[in-house]
Amino acid sequence: MEVLIRNEIEADYGAVEAVTREAFWNLYAPGCSEHYIAHTLRGHADFIPELDYVALVDGRIVGNIMYTRAALSGEDGKRLAIASFGPLSVLPAYQRQGIGSRLIRHSLLAARGLGFGAVAIYGDPHNYCKHGFRNGKDLGVSDGNGDYPHGLLALKLAPGLLAGRHWRLQISPAYECSESEVEAFDRGFPPKAKAHQPSQEVFAIAVRSFLR
Repeated sequence: MEVLIRNEIEADYGAVEAVTREAFWNLYAPGCSEHYIAHTLRGHADFIPELDYVALVDGRIVGNIMYTRAALSGEDGKRLAIASFGPLSVLPAYQRQGIGSRLIRHSLLAARGLGFGAVAIYGDPHNYCKHGFRNGKDLGVSDGNGDYPHGLLALKLAPGLLAGRHWRLQISPAYECSESEVEAFDRGFPPKAKAHQPSQEVFAIAVRSFLR
């Protein structure tokens, strides 16, 4: 399968949001909010358009990855500008075929080229450790409360960058949204049934898990 990866253009917006909706629908909660987040990220000051990529197969958009600026704050007052990504979306019919991995590898190389020394995300370790991500605790990166969530993952793009300090991760507020905003936006798409499924329980366990 030949996969083309290129930067997203304005003409792609609707297709990317539809792909994101399909990828996340009922995955972590009944329905999803990620397609609305994809829609609003582009207009936020923290959005990094140079790291916004789509994956195409036979001319059809089947995947997307978006990045925002984030920051690490040291106990000594030092602040380090880094990057974070999400949503990372692949149409269900094209999942487990390496498309998400291609988007990650391609965008990480580009992030390094833009001068970002680290990337930190919240995600499933099963999906990201194969790309070099480690739990934040191993790199001295905690959440804003000083805790080490199971899904807080970080990757050094510049060797030695994080050594010798305890860092607290500050993710962009661009990912914040209200349920009413999501519901209003979702009415512009074909109706889909919200449902409960086991992946939601797995997610609920993961987000309440911390390393000690």
